[in-house]
Amino acid sequence: MTIDATLAGHLQELRRGTVVVASLTVLRQPGYGYSLLETLSAAGFEVEANTLYPLLRRLETQGLLTSEWNTDEARPRKFYRTTAQGDALAIALRSEWGRLDKAINDLQAPAPDSGHSAISEGENR
Repeated sequence: MTIDATLAGHLQELRRGTVVVASLTVLRQPGYGYSLLETLSAAGFEVEANTLYPLLRRLETQGLLTSEWNTDEARPRKFYRTTAQGDALAIALRSEWGRLDKAINDLQAPAPDSGHSAISEGENR
């Protein structure tokens, strides 16, 4: 396995959780699946429709999203909105994200007594 394949696998794992948090955050305001896809893409989240739509259905089944059909237009569209439970989860996940980000940054900070970072920058394991 090459480093590129290893990196791709780990990035995919990292993105899975972040897409959930991002979707719950964006959908505090009602939105259609396609508009959510565009919003996420514009923000730098690489997610495909065949990944996003099953995620939306799963979040709805879990009670984190609610959906309604808009039949006012020629083509009916389903729009989603974060529930109170989904909003609370998004807040908790963003808080944990901040804690983990700080912890990782702290690991890179120089150790107080040695002047070296916890892991050398040039070290590859």
